[in-house]
Amino acid sequence: MAKLFDLPRYIAVEGPIRVGKSTLSAILADRLNAQRVADPEQNSFLRSFYEGNSGAAFQAQFAFLVNRFEQLKDLDLAGSQRVVVSDFIFEKDKIFACLNLSDQELDTYNRYYNYFRDQLPTPDLVIYLQATPEVLKKRLKKKNAPGEKAISEEYLEEVVKAYEHFFFHYTSSDLLIVNTSDIDFVERNEDLQELLRKVSAPIKGTQYFLPLGSQDAASA
Repeated sequence: MAKLFDLPRYIAVEGPIRVGKSTLSAILADRLNAQRVADPEQNSFLRSFYEGNSGAAFQAQFAFLVNRFEQLKDLDLAGSQRVVVSDFIFEKDKIFACLNLSDQELDTYNRYYNYFRDQLPTPDLVIYLQATPEVLKKRLKKKNAPGEKAISEEYLEEVVKAYEHFFFHYTSSDLLIVNTSDIDFVERNEDLQELLRKVSAPIKGTQYFLPLGSQDAASA
């Protein structure tokens, strides 16, 4: 990997359920000796939400909002020399809120979201991991996590579309878009090494990482 002064100070990895965010952020944090911030997985309302229980969407969403805010507000980007690698961006919370909350719930949610967002830093680089709903369904089945068994195919497709729409308009930081449908940086070391080389090079604006055997990046 490149030397620390060549790298962004704050890198965030994003994407839909089971796209590989946690795996890639852990690898990057290890290679860069970085501070890692992990999206909170524990949410006592989540299973109830996936099962369709009334009111659970707002409870789950608000619990995530507070937890994500508390994690990111403590980042010491000015004082520490360490790179920070997070496997989520704060805006992720609103992507899911817009999908899952009623208009009335969203009104209340937005007041807190906007107040929290104004207090948080923005990443220097976001790595957006994409995959088709079909690929994500296979990974969900393989992972077989108890809390995710109730996720419907329709909901997964909605999540993928919401992420695509969000990042199509994203301009808050430099952005690397990685389609993971045809690469496997967990099982294939050559895919991982190619991706790490891309991340260690300067990325300005929006760029795309393409699978091995094709042009490795294109500017948008």
